[in-house]
Amino acid sequence: MQPTQFEIPDQMRDMADKSVSEAKKALEQFIEATQSAVTKAEGSARTMQEGASEVNRQALAFVEENVSASFDLAQRLVQARTVEEISALQKEYFARQMAALTEQGKAIGATMGRVGAEAVDKAKS
Repeated sequence: MQPTQFEIPDQMRDMADKSVSEAKKALEQFIEATQSAVTKAEGSARTMQEGASEVNRQALAFVEENVSASFDLAQRLVQARTVEEISALQKEYFARQMAALTEQGKAIGATMGRVGAEAVDKAKS
């Protein structure tokens, strides 16, 4: 069998060339958008990780404060001479600890809120 001479018209080749170029451009845009999204996600995750570390350090500092207050109470109780004095020391301790725990909770909540907002900002930019 003898091959037939068939030429592809210029219009078809131009259209195919244009289609390939457009597909390549669309893929490049997709890859660029994906890379940008990954970079944003990494930044957001890094911010959350740093924030979690900050919250952990803050919580540890609060634990140290609370343990110190407990030892202070224990030392004061050992030196108490009457049941009334023990009762007054405990009452004072509980009042101070409740106030301290309230402030500590607010501080940790504020830190977590700030860290969350920073992570959202990183994800948006």
